[in-house]
Amino acid sequence: MKGHDGARDPERVSFGSLAKALHDMGALRLGEFTLPNGNHSLYDIDLRLVPSYPEIYTTVLAAYVELVEGVGTDSYDAIAGVATAGVTISSPLAVMLKKPMMYVRKEGESRGQDRFVEGVAPPHSRVLMIDDLVSTGRSVVSAAGALRRLGFTVTDAAVLVDRMEGGKENLASAGLRLNSYATIEQLLRALCQMNLAKEVQVDAVLHQAEARRRQHRP
Repeated sequence: MKGHDGARDPERVSFGSLAKALHDMGALRLGEFTLPNGNHSLYDIDLRLVPSYPEIYTTVLAAYVELVEGVGTDSYDAIAGVATAGVTISSPLAVMLKKPMMYVRKEGESRGQDRFVEGVAPPHSRVLMIDDLVSTGRSVVSAAGALRRLGFTVTDAAVLVDRMEGGKENLASAGLRLNSYATIEQLLRALCQMNLAKEVQVDAVLHQAEARRRQHRP
């Protein structure tokens, strides 16, 4: 079943266990950070670390399986990871779901003549986008566009974490439905319950997210 803002209500993987796992491995940190895009942030979440920790990787994959089963495994024919972090999820997920997998390169990383999509799937397949998280949603929208130009149908994207910075709205304006396992608020509230974060920190993060959501509103 769906949770707040399109996130999943966890059955096999709780928000608490997921939040603590990410916190303990250093993939979810509170503080002051400069993101790769140059923005300053009151927290850092780096899911590229997940595959380095097999037990946590297994937990994260279980969350994705639950998430995509909620989308409906009969509603898509193939999955496509968004490079690079999304590919670390889409690859094992494709094996588990027995679905063909493709992946989409970032703009500027094409090989040859506008070749952004690697891999194959039957013509006109319905493709489920897979990424690690969503901020503004620009990378997912761009990847979906590359697949659509090849004749594939793309209506849904699945991510582990929604940073609540306008991605859901931006995807919707591009005809994409965002399916997230958790929002950043849900993860940080779970850390608060374990005394691993303070309410004032969470409130500051949410204020930051709302400011960016207004900035990137479609």
